[in-house]
Amino acid sequence: MRHTFFCIDGHTAGNPVRLVAGGAPLLRGASMSERRQDFMARFDWIRTGLCFEPRGHDMMSGGFLYPPTREDTDAGILFIETSGCLPMCGHGTIGMVTFALEHGLVQPREPGRLLLEVPAGLISVSYREEAGRVVSVTIRNVPSYVAATGISIDVPGLGPLTVDVAYGGNFYAIVEPQGAYPGAYTGLDAMGAERLLSLSPLVRALVREKLTPVHPLDPTISGVSHVLWADPWIDGDDIAHGRNAVFYGDKAIDRSPCGTGTSARLAHLWSQGRLPVGKPFHHESYIHSRFIGTVAEETEIGGQKAIVPLIEGSAVATGFNTIWIDRDDLFWRGFQVV
Repeated sequence: MRHTFFCIDGHTAGNPVRLVAGGAPLLRGASMSERRQDFMARFDWIRTGLCFEPRGHDMMSGGFLYPPTREDTDAGILFIETSGCLPMCGHGTIGMVTFALEHGLVQPREPGRLLLEVPAGLISVSYREEAGRVVSVTIRNVPSYVAATGISIDVPGLGPLTVDVAYGGNFYAIVEPQGAYPGAYTGLDAMGAERLLSLSPLVRALVREKLTPVHPLDPTISGVSHVLWADPWIDGDDIAHGRNAVFYGDKAIDRSPCGTGTSARLAHLWSQGRLPVGKPFHHESYIHSRFIGTVAEETEIGGQKAIVPLIEGSAVATGFNTIWIDRDDLFWRGFQVV
């Protein structure tokens, strides 16, 4: 049987986004979290078929638009990427909202604003248009917080590290400059992408041995999935500036600054008193593309201190793509070479 998927392809700050505008499966569930569980149980072959080789690659990510489950929301989003079916994806949201608005796939109830359901909860989006193009999208993300601090690990080939774990829609192991990082290096550029790709799976595995963080309101969201390597940051009078390399999947470095990673980093810096409410944080990616993050307000989740992050960025559609997944194809589920 041949399954056909009509896609709008593009990127957010350099990282790919594939909006599957046609071919999404009907899902069961009273919330996007429940729909995510149903998708993973019955349709994960769609994710692997569209994201893995030969139809995708190690960095591929995207998702589907769904009718909302709540009357007060505009749409639901289900995220897919090589690492799995994520609770939340910031760069993916910026890209899919941009592509959907520019092609009339979403009709906002209020011009310039959307209220969206994602598996991690509710997010609101504001956007700015110029000459029919969406030039900026700002996400008011789910509450973000620090889940654990001072986790000691010893990384083969690098040495001892102390890392923290923060949540911004996914759980991140955050590595700040220390010891051999940068140590003999001078930051991300001197470390190099190849070395980051070799060390990150080790860091993630060692952190996973020490703890399994669980979201206080949704136990289906658990476990450290990403590693965020933070470059030294600058605290200016009006803005702060930082850079990161986010590792996900089996061998991917996010080309964007990473929306949920930036949210986790905002919560991390705020928890240490280094970033106050309202101060913009210009966050660069490994390739120097940029998001602007801001701690919008302080809040709590499950009795835990947290923040509400704002993430601003932009995306560009690069073309239409009609993809077939044919069961007669030996590689209909896709494959990875790790």
